[in-house]
Amino acid sequence: MEHRILISLLFISSVLVSCQEKKTVSNEINGNVKESYSSVQFNQDINMMLKKQLEYGKPTFDNPYQYSEKDLEVTAPILSELLTDNGYKTPSGSEFNAKIKQIFNRIIDNNSKAQFLYVNFIDPCDRSLNYIPNNAENTGLFIIKNLNFITDLYPIPSIIDYQKSYTETAQEENTSSKTFKDATGNEVNKYLWKDISNLKEQRKKNIQTLAARNMYLFNDNKSQYKWLILNDSYFMESLVKTFGYTEDAELLKWVIEKTKFDKNDPSDYGKIFWTKDCDENIRLHANTFKVMQKLYLPNDTSENRFILNQIKEYLEYLGDSNSTQKSLKNTDRLKIMANLAYFAEQYKYNPAYKDGSRIMGRLRFFLSSDDLQILLKNNYFNLPQFKEWWDNADYDEYFVEECEYNGTCGKDYQPLNSTEWRKQHPKK
Repeated sequence: MEHRILISLLFISSVLVSCQEKKTVSNEINGNVKESYSSVQFNQDINMMLKKQLEYGKPTFDNPYQYSEKDLEVTAPILSELLTDNGYKTPSGSEFNAKIKQIFNRIIDNNSKAQFLYVNFIDPCDRSLNYIPNNAENTGLFIIKNLNFITDLYPIPSIIDYQKSYTETAQEENTSSKTFKDATGNEVNKYLWKDISNLKEQRKKNIQTLAARNMYLFNDNKSQYKWLILNDSYFMESLVKTFGYTEDAELLKWVIEKTKFDKNDPSDYGKIFWTKDCDENIRLHANTFKVMQKLYLPNDTSENRFILNQIKEYLEYLGDSNSTQKSLKNTDRLKIMANLAYFAEQYKYNPAYKDGSRIMGRLRFFLSSDDLQILLKNNYFNLPQFKEWWDNADYDEYFVEECEYNGTCGKDYQPLNSTEWRKQHPKK
């Protein structure tokens, strides 16, 4: 994916398919990286699909290869064997299905004849099968139902050493043309797989990614975590921010610490707090608040000391009628804002933090009378001390309105202090 940082790899396997004899060859490469070739019977389906893929060459924008369900049917058994060779323990059907539901919020129907499900990272609610290789505008993975693993869509040359496994077919590639004519008759360059200088490294990376993802998610193998956040960061971040998976506290902590409020992309910060499911309901991530509570410490000098400021900026974004997320129902927007304010307001009452963020006062400022009615109707979203803190934040509302949102405080103008203000606005 984004990062190409190489660290010690898992044992990497590629399939050697030979119609002549069975043998296993293991070669130690670069210390603790092992490449093994497992001999299996010659497979005509693999051979025919390999010929087709070699004829097209490596897919490019000018030379797109039309992948199909058949491509995945042929590669799935190869990928399953590679996973086994690398230590993947195939979970039971019920265990796998439960994990898929927990992580991707997808339900596997074992009565369906479909072999594959597609998980769309760009639009998770689009569940149509998409046989387009991952690129900047198209990202997703396949769930292999009968073999219980997940995978990207891989061409055969990118997962096995086809020049050793299928020598005759590989030799045919040597005579392939390096150009072809497109639909308009223009001659376009074609990039043959054999000419890719780093194909061996790409293959290792693909198999490493395949194994690491599946072992981390379905074998609970935490040793894969470090490699994944260094080499597959988009996937790992998407687990939390696209699918709302927050069960791994270490992963969640990593995502929280790398996600900052950005005024150019303000909605991104909200992805660590809530997810909107395909039924139009939102899920608030209680685990995010639990992890943040451990990260936000008094007298901290790390970037975590800005957590409340990040929340303040996101609250202001949600409170701005001109920029708020149009996809949110108003009740959901208020529920998110109330939970953010409730989390932040606790530090006002802890003298160790010396907090002056006045988050609950800001919430009061942003809410209209109609919003307040929704808040009351929903019993302050059942947050235990919310009403008490809400009532106590009336002065903070006055302060932020006078000094930030509708005015400026300085040597030329100072707001009333809380004692003076309270004399004019006694509690009811």
